Amino acid sequence: MFDYPAPLLIAIIATFFAAGIIKGVTGMGLPTVSMAILGSLLSPLTAAAILLVPSFVTNAWQLSSGPQLGSLARRLWPMMMMILLGTIAGSFLLTGSDTHMSTAALGLALSIYAAYTLLAKPFHVAAHRERWLSPIIGLATGLLTGATGVFVIPAVPYIQSLELDRDDLVQALGLSFTVSTVALAIGLSWHGAVPLGNLFVSTVAIAPALLGMAVGQFIRTRISPPLFRRVFLIFLLLLGMEMAFRSFF
Repeated sequence: MFDYPAPLLIAIIATFFAAGIIKGVTGMGLPTVSMAILGSLLSPLTAAAILLVPSFVTNAWQLSSGPQLGSLARRLWPMMMMILLGTIAGSFLLTGSDTHMSTAALGLALSIYAAYTLLAKPFHVAAHRERWLSPIIGLATGLLTGATGVFVIPAVPYIQSLELDRDDLVQALGLSFTVSTVALAIGLSWHGAVPLGNLFVSTVAIAPALLGMAVGQFIRTRISPPLFRRVFLIFLLLLGMEMAFRSFF
């Protein structure tokens, strides 16, 4: 915590509170929003290190919320294994010295995810294609996670294409995000990129993230989640584009 000025600490706490609200309303988004906002204030590497503990806690909570963990793990284990390996392998990109490239990669990843989710039509993956497609999706997700700290591309569209019922979908996303968080922690630790100060701030961020989730779940009953999600994605698209352009110009 030690080297962080008070205004930056307040911004970090506010970021996780806001990200928790979005996760409470939409069921996802805490790591993505946190990386988007903190990545505009700090290096993507530092943002990813601060993200680790609240991301793990909130996603493990989401993972444990449904009854089908065993069957989902058996179905998705090839994808989860490749997320783990790909993230660890790709983490050298995030921990490299070129912060301009990592910031640009983060901005592009956020923009692509937001644009795809806003514009692309839902698709369905037939069950007989999962055996070979799941490891490919897992590896691609892992490499992008290792390079940018963002867990969502292409894992989220792929899991949504499996036509799981709502509770299983939420739990499957929680499984993917939890594995990604653990893999990112291993990758960053391997490169010595999780200093004690960042880990302490990351632990402090648990409380605002959980409080934000509770507020978001309350808000969800009083607004239109699809409209909220659309506004959130437009914000994410614009922020990602700004980060990418700022890195190149």
